[in-house]
Amino acid sequence: MFLDQRKVQRIKEQYPGGTRIRLMSMDDPYAPISPGTEGTVDFVDDIGTLHCIFDNGRTFGVIPGEDSFSVLSRLEEPGLSDREIEQGGMKME
Repeated sequence: MFLDQRKVQRIKEQYPGGTRIRLMSMDDPYAPISPGTEGTVDFVDDIGTLHCIFDNGRTFGVIPGEDSFSVLSRLEEPGLSDREIEQGGMKME
């Protein structure tokens, strides 16, 4: 599933490089990242995948809306609700 460019741009704004996250779960039987592992967003690609560097040394793509994660800290972004930040979610309008 590919997102339109407006949605991808919104993801890039919500999760800029340096955003710290905690992975809750991944819907991937081969996911090498255990729930509870924390990491840092390196960048968001053009299809909306968060490429993260996890504290266990692994790098892996996290997909908003598919994988469950929470935001620990991030750069301030005006217009983003606290509820969205806590749930690691995004509004799909």
